Parts: sequence; C-alpha cells; structure tokens
Amino acid sequence: MNSVELMVKEHDNILRMLKVVRKACMNILNGGEINYDDFNNMIDFVRKYADAHHHGKEEKFLFKEMQLKLGKLGENLITHGMLVEHDYGRLYMNDLTEALHRVKNGDEESKLDVISNAIGYASLLTRHINKENDAVYKFGENNLPADVMEEINKKSEEFENEAEKQGIQKHYIDMLENLEKKYHA
Repeated sequence: MNSVELMVKEHDNILRMLKVVRKACMNILNGGEINYDDFNNMIDFVRKYADAHHHGKEEKFLFKEMQLKLGKLGENLITHGMLVEHDYGRLYMNDLTEALHRVKNGDEESKLDVISNAIGYASLLTRHINKENDAVYKFGENNLPADVMEEINKKSEEFENEAEKQGIQKHYIDMLENLEKKYHA
C-alpha cells in the first residue's frame, strides 16, 4: 500500500463532501429549511471519516515521522501548520453543531452561524488539502528515508484493514453518495 496515494484519494472524497456542504448552505441562503439529519450526517462524515480516519493516519504515522525525522522544517510544517489547521477544522465542526442546536431551538439568527461555520470549514479544508497534496506529502515522501516510508505504509495498511472490518470506509462513502444525489453535488 502507498499510504500517500491512499490519503490523496481520501482527500478526493472529502472534497466531494465539501461540495455537498456548500450546496446545503446555498439551500439555506435561498430560504430553504435546514435538514438537521443531513447536517448531522455531514458532521459525522467530517468527524469520523475526515478527522478520525483520514487525519488519524496522517497524525499517527506520516506527520509523526516528519516531525521526528525532518528537523526544524518538518517540525514547524506539521506542528505549526497542518496540526493547527486540523484543530481549526474541529473548532468549525463544534461551532456548527452548536449553531444547529440553537436554530433548532428557535434562534433564526443562528442560521448565519450555521452557514459561516460550514463554509469556513469547507474553505479551510479545501486550502489545507491543496497544501498537503501539493507540498506536504511530497516533502515527506522525498525526504523521509525509504525504510520509514515503508513502515508508514505498513501501519497505514493495518489501520485501513481494521477500519474496513468495521465497515468505516463503506459506510461513509455510501453516506457521501446519498448526500451527493440529494444535493446534486
């Protein structure tokens, strides 16, 4: 398994979900009602597929080795760049969850917070993914020793196999496809 190729493919799935998020926000902007089940599914996808599953591999395997083995540049790139952006993404999801709860309880003005947090997340992750695909992953692949990359690939494969046994990938890709059909994304 090439873990970087896998993570790039996962990025493609995440970008597809970001299009769904944008379409759902456009629906609200056009006066449509918030579909709480759909937003909860989007949040679940982000938290479990994008964050726990995808970022889990990045943070536990690739980024960890980049921090340990690529000196100050690797440490700064990961610690002060990629991990900070992962945390900002988590903050957007927490704030989106709270905003949805407020709207559900009658606070119409919080629809602004639903849209701003959802779109803020989509914008952040789009830029973040581009940086990882175009620079961070290549920097890691080009500078980490081959035996370290082999170990990252091995650990990623074990991680993937365990997730597959639990049905993680299938569940979230099915969810994504259903939301894409519904929102014409």
